[in-house]
Amino acid sequence: QVQLVESGGGLVQAGDSLRLSCAASGRTAFGRTFSSLTMGWFRQAPEKEREFVAGITWSAGNAGYADSVKGRFTISRDNAKNTVYLQMNSLRPEDTAVYYCAADLSSSYSASQTNYDYWGQGTQVTVSS
Repeated sequence: QVQLVESGGGLVQAGDSLRLSCAASGRTAFGRTFSSLTMGWFRQAPEKEREFVAGITWSAGNAGYADSVKGRFTISRDNAKNTVYLQMNSLRPEDTAVYYCAADLSSSYSASQTNYDYWGQGTQVTVSS
């Protein structure tokens, strides 16, 4: 099984920055490891559905973002460290949510959470105005 552990959340003010990390360990049922997995970040605000934030392919050759975070957030990965990151700049109160990382066995990232096979427990990000 692939285990994902997020960290880096916290309470910040509007306009501040945070960097979330997601450390991966383990293997899939067919022996695949982090470096071969597509990764995504999702978030869920209180009383709202979980939504896609960003995704990145295994080689980091392709990445994509939700319109709401485009230009402010950057997803990256370090396959040597089995870690995916989400750099969040110019944070807004509406970015307040629990942020989750997820792993997808397919070769391209998807905005649909049903495509993702493994999930972390989430890390809380709170942005005050």
